[in-house]
Amino acid sequence: MAVLRSLVFYPVFYLGSIFITAASLAASPFDVPLFRRLVRGWPRWQRFCLRWIVGIRVRIEGSGPVEGPVLYAIKHESFFEAIDMPALFDLPVVFAKDQLFSIPLWGPAARAYGIVPVEREQGARALRAMIASAKGYSESGRPLVIFPEGTRVPHGAEPPLQAGFAGLYKLLGLPVVPVAVNSGPLYHRVWKRAGTVTYRFGEPIPPGLPRAEAEARVHAAMNALNR
Repeated sequence: MAVLRSLVFYPVFYLGSIFITAASLAASPFDVPLFRRLVRGWPRWQRFCLRWIVGIRVRIEGSGPVEGPVLYAIKHESFFEAIDMPALFDLPVVFAKDQLFSIPLWGPAARAYGIVPVEREQGARALRAMIASAKGYSESGRPLVIFPEGTRVPHGAEPPLQAGFAGLYKLLGLPVVPVAVNSGPLYHRVWKRAGTVTYRFGEPIPPGLPRAEAEARVHAAMNALNR
């Protein structure tokens, strides 16, 4: 059954994704509210296809999204949560690898929406530009989202946080809300499996803590669903 459901899911989801992404890009210069609704429609389309074709539900544990400027640090096990951010949060600004912006249709739409490119090899100048961009979005009231492991990791793996997280934590001066997610066993596979993907929101971590303490608290909360 998992094979059959997946064979239906892939063409339905990706053909719909092409249409939604193209429509959002076409709307972006003329109608910002419509553009943003279309962007949010993509993760909602993913959730719809997962729920009714694959049999994957989404559950939230903990306090959920918080009010005010904040940096969310999220576990990264699959493309599910990368796509899902505009459905989980209100107008999130995600830090994403700069290579992703070369993807046709998606790249230009992401820039128009407000995604911060992470140029890992470009040094201090790129970091300053990234921080300035992130502060501007945060001051406008939009939440920031980072995947501090830097890439997708297998379920159960607990790699150290990338060094860039500590820099962002220090320079942005924002509370950090760690979020665990267990999408890997269901979604990060060729034949997707029915079940429940859970987001577990940890307690907000205040700004200004020593680096080691902040990283330890974020790391523990992000990996809370591994056990």
